Amino acid sequence: MRKRVLSFGEILLRLSPPGHERLLQSPALQATFGGGEANVAVSLAHFGIDSAFVTRLPANAIGDAAVRALRGEGVDVGAIVRGGDRVGIYFAETGASQRASQVLYDRARSAVSELDARSVPWAELLRGAAWLHTTGITPALGAGPVECTRAALAAARAAGVPVSIDLNFRRKLWSEEEAQRVMRPLVRDVDLVIANEEDLQTVLGIPIAHADVTRGRLDAYAYGAAAERVVAQYGARRVAMTLRESLSASDNGWSALLYDAGSKVLHRGPRYAVRLVDRIGGGDSFAAGLIYALLVGQPAERALAFAVAASALKQTIPGDFNRVSVAEVQRLVAGDESGRVQR
Repeated sequence: MRKRVLSFGEILLRLSPPGHERLLQSPALQATFGGGEANVAVSLAHFGIDSAFVTRLPANAIGDAAVRALRGEGVDVGAIVRGGDRVGIYFAETGASQRASQVLYDRARSAVSELDARSVPWAELLRGAAWLHTTGITPALGAGPVECTRAALAAARAAGVPVSIDLNFRRKLWSEEEAQRVMRPLVRDVDLVIANEEDLQTVLGIPIAHADVTRGRLDAYAYGAAAERVVAQYGARRVAMTLRESLSASDNGWSALLYDAGSKVLHRGPRYAVRLVDRIGGGDSFAAGLIYALLVGQPAERALAFAVAASALKQTIPGDFNRVSVAEVQRLVAGDESGRVQR
């Protein structure tokens, strides 16, 4: 029987200038779709999981295109609520070398921001599900998404469905104070918390000592201590932390840690030196890889290795979506980093 995973959040219209151009340097923008939770749903579908996405989209041409984009990647779109006036937009400018990538949002009054929690039948949707995934982005969009996230988590707990939350703090959407007020109650008793060093500090108020990602200084012991605090204060079963060494906008070191509350073991994943094509969606592909590996019964260390490899591969692909197979990820996990042509 195929495992069924639900992801809840917003899918956005992504507009990007060609290559490494500045925004509107030339009068051309490439239109695709993406968004944290949608990216997870797509990755899981490519891994062979029965992946369903829950959101709200307007019944217009752009909403229809978003639905087609998800369906085309193998995602179940049957739970999408139709309504509202607009699809949120984000503009993504790809940086290079010392010029950082930039993201601009135009998502006020998007359809999902006006979502009524009563319009999503969570108990029905979660019946027979193996996992529920969401992020800290959706609650930042307004009161309706907060209530719907709260309802989803309550229904999942009632149904015994494991839950993962990627904290995903977005400074352009809300303040640290707002994020902590809303997210701290939502994070309690989830099965898997996913974060980076900024997320833990800004959303949960848990700093990581000696972390300096701009210089590539990452103290695994300090990350482990922070994970223990997340478990102690919020009751998570596992805490996953991505480690991005931002050497430049073109080159990153990429790895992750996974703390298991049951065994009290901190696992460290492999480190990859990634020449970035598109870093957006890297964390989402990590979350999807970890969910997949845990669902198919891989032990923590192997699950972490799969997730890190999957997300390293994603960052070589333009756009939000990670279009790689399990076999491709496993090839990298096995040590084939050569990039040689596969004939």
